[in-house]
Amino acid sequence: MTYAYLTHDRDLLERMAPHIRPLFGLEPTAIPDELVEELRSKAFIALTTAGATRGEMPSRELMQRIMSVGMGEQVDDEFVDLLFEQCGFVVPQARKSRVDRTMPPQGFKVLLVGAGLTGLAAGIKLKEAGYDYICVEKNADVAGTWLENVYPGVAVDTPSHFYSYSFHQKADWNHYFPRGEQVRQYLNGVADHYDLRRNIRFESVVTTMAFDEASGLWNVTIRDKNGHAEVVQANAVMVAHGRLNRWSLPDIPGIERFTGPVMHSAGWDRSVDLEGKRIAVIGTGASGAQIVPNVAPDAGKVTVFMRSRYWVMPNPKISGTVPEETKWALANIPGFQQWFRFGIYWNASDGYYQHVLRDPAWPDDAPSVSEVNEQLRQYGLSYMQQKLGHRPELLEKLTPDFPIFSKRMVLDAGWYDALLRDNVEVENDPIAEILPNGIRTRSGAVHEVDVIACATGFNIARMLGDVQVTGRDGRSLNEEWGDDDPRAYLGTTVPGYPNLFLVGGPNTGPNHGAGANLVAEAVINYIVECLDLMVARDAATMEPTEQAYRDWNDKIDDQLTRMIWSHPKANSYYNNSAGRVFLSNPFRLVDLWNWTRKPVEEHFLLGRAQN
Repeated sequence: MTYAYLTHDRDLLERMAPHIRPLFGLEPTAIPDELVEELRSKAFIALTTAGATRGEMPSRELMQRIMSVGMGEQVDDEFVDLLFEQCGFVVPQARKSRVDRTMPPQGFKVLLVGAGLTGLAAGIKLKEAGYDYICVEKNADVAGTWLENVYPGVAVDTPSHFYSYSFHQKADWNHYFPRGEQVRQYLNGVADHYDLRRNIRFESVVTTMAFDEASGLWNVTIRDKNGHAEVVQANAVMVAHGRLNRWSLPDIPGIERFTGPVMHSAGWDRSVDLEGKRIAVIGTGASGAQIVPNVAPDAGKVTVFMRSRYWVMPNPKISGTVPEETKWALANIPGFQQWFRFGIYWNASDGYYQHVLRDPAWPDDAPSVSEVNEQLRQYGLSYMQQKLGHRPELLEKLTPDFPIFSKRMVLDAGWYDALLRDNVEVENDPIAEILPNGIRTRSGAVHEVDVIACATGFNIARMLGDVQVTGRDGRSLNEEWGDDDPRAYLGTTVPGYPNLFLVGGPNTGPNHGAGANLVAEAVINYIVECLDLMVARDAATMEPTEQAYRDWNDKIDDQLTRMIWSHPKANSYYNNSAGRVFLSNPFRLVDLWNWTRKPVEEHFLLGRAQN
């Protein structure tokens, strides 16, 4: 792909095409040796000979053809603009330099909540657009999730070269899947590069937000680390505090009586010595599957208390380091980094969408939702058999009875091997209570432990956290959403709450594949476009119409009936207590990206302040 991009060589591209197959296809890619050697020879000449490459980017048609040949399947036109931006082939023009754009008026202020991956991106784009903003961050530094989560083995299950901003790519990742500390360093570097800290109030929290109809402004109460409260007025508020920062210890009877250390994965105490200790790990999701392999080698014993089963999939690169040659190519070969990122998007994001679509002809009581989903399920079962077949009792404990992809999958970074260790035990008898020196299960068995590690997730459904939000006529968004039933138009705005914008709101989760960073960038673009529309129309307020809000949520609910998450056995943190899927985006990432290019003006009410 890189060679064709640099040289526009259609001939070799088309001779390669018949031999390249989709990654998830039944036939493997098998390129004849003579074609491989020809490519290497021509690529060497192109990269080492002055004038051997073309200076301009290929035409849109040729770019789309390179994409399609490279992936062994058709890349439709609807994807091309997204790929140009997200892979870095085209850098969008900075809004401040657009001659046809109305600049924000003096004094127009945006209040931004959160300085993690999403909040930093929002700050960058607000700054590029010329908006004055203040960011409120509860921690002492940036990076959010990746500052707070320091448990053993913390890592991302999205590939490194995609889990980063499209406009600030990094060529020298050390691992194909980044460790938490590497992401923290990346985000710190972003904050430095764009000089973002000057706009951030650290160690401060937003406690209340109240809309004032007379002025058309939000009165936002901010409390600093010393308990001092200040009310700041803002024209608009962007909530970007992420999903993975509202944690608490599980509600298990007796947990407060335990005499040893009790730690949540997001509140890990690195001063606790785990060597030789009897450790209880509660939870077998993504965090638990990272913690256990990293504490078991030094522990005396690890007892894993399994609350839910998960599908576990292998990935040969999950623990792999990026070779120096690949780093060199990413940093030095023009276009290589962009095409590398493209391949990840295509195969790790919307490439998986087919697996979460229900086939209406497929039996409702089947443990899968379509033929392709069943094929992946069989692959997962064969992997389990390969790893655990000699331990039938363990295999039975761990085998899921729900469709693969209906819950978040676990990538195997040593999880199964850790469970096979002599000093690791898996307990699926539910916990009845925690004792001062151990855990008693429902059957009455007592497990004496020294340390309890809770890999029990987050309160994702409570999207406002502890912030009290009051809109028009005294309306309370906290009451309207309750503890776990958030809804919004396009996952971003709510009628009755003008100029309040959510990043990572209801039904925006890319739960069919990787793409949290892509969603954040897309929604931030949309929010800035909304602000620009307000400014261009000389309006003080902007909120969605009730009709647009209802139509969008009807569209979401209707599409969810066709998705894997509506399967009778699909129940996870994607669902609220009533079973409604509040988190998952039931459409492709490309759909969301295209819908967030700019607001549909007739879907909004634009107003002026009363005074």
